[in-house]
Amino acid sequence: MTPAPSNAAGDLFAANLTGALLAVASSAFIGVSFIVKKKGLRRAATAGARAGVGGYGYLLEPLWWIGMVTMLIGEIANFVAYMFAPAILVTPLGALSIIVSAVLAHFTLNEKLQRMGVLGCVLCIIGSTIIILHAPEEETPSSVTQIWQLATQPAFLCYAASALTISLILIFHCAPRYGQTNIVVYVGICSVIGSLTVMSIKAVGIAIKLTIEGINQAGYFQTWLFATVSATCIIIQLIYLNKALDTFNTAVVSPIYYAMFTSLTILASAIMFKDWSGQSISSIASEICGFLTVLTGTVVLHSTREHDPTLTSDLYAPLSPIYWHIQGNGETGGKLKEDDLLSGNFITVVRQDYFV
Repeated sequence: MTPAPSNAAGDLFAANLTGALLAVASSAFIGVSFIVKKKGLRRAATAGARAGVGGYGYLLEPLWWIGMVTMLIGEIANFVAYMFAPAILVTPLGALSIIVSAVLAHFTLNEKLQRMGVLGCVLCIIGSTIIILHAPEEETPSSVTQIWQLATQPAFLCYAASALTISLILIFHCAPRYGQTNIVVYVGICSVIGSLTVMSIKAVGIAIKLTIEGINQAGYFQTWLFATVSATCIIIQLIYLNKALDTFNTAVVSPIYYAMFTSLTILASAIMFKDWSGQSISSIASEICGFLTVLTGTVVLHSTREHDPTLTSDLYAPLSPIYWHIQGNGETGGKLKEDDLLSGNFITVVRQDYFV
């Protein structure tokens, strides 16, 4: 975006601060929602097919819906934050939700948070602070048609086409084959689609803000197009985020999702809204360092957390040895010859729990 005039610098700073506070509140709600939804998914899994293998029993679980409402509140706060601040400021603050979910998972899900995990949380906070202090001040477009012009730039059209192509490949080719064993598949779908979600949500948010200020944007077809894209992308994200949460450990999903989603969103925003236009090299370098610090914190936090045991190891673990007690003609033996398998009376002694 074009740099704002100097007499508007104070207003832009206030807008950035408002966006940052809303983003922090959003992270708190979303972090809580991860835990509540996870508990709901666990309860639903005891009564039917798990979400990770295509089950939808969680839709009847009240706890899952409480998590959804909590996430909705967080997403609304996040939505409003994009009205005031650039995506390069709002999106990285999502790391705070990782801290919230990690701490709560330690106490409620028995997913232990070790000392190095605490260091990861501290790094996330430090990196987020650096990003807030050096975030660019973005001037709000005067109409949704200006946003449409930004969205139809050749560079962003190339990004959007690439994102859609990658998403389709992951959904139709990779997910059925590798979704249950490779976390990058489900999280990758959420992240790639999520970067498009943020761009469309930001467009809708700006349109609503302008309408509230008296500049009606409801008459432009672009407003409704952005709203349709937002709704579609959000639904896809929810489906595959549920699959990821139900299949893998929360402590694994959260940081990987954050890293991929934030990186792609910053890239998309830099292409579409030109967030770094007019910024000094030092400010850009500080923002990158802040993001890398947050990313390092998420990696440290992830590396110190225990993983969920896989279903495969539970269902297909090798059976313990089966011992045969042979009884025939009054003689007892510990072995049975191959040619005598069907002769005589014999009793099998096995572990009964494998057949329950």
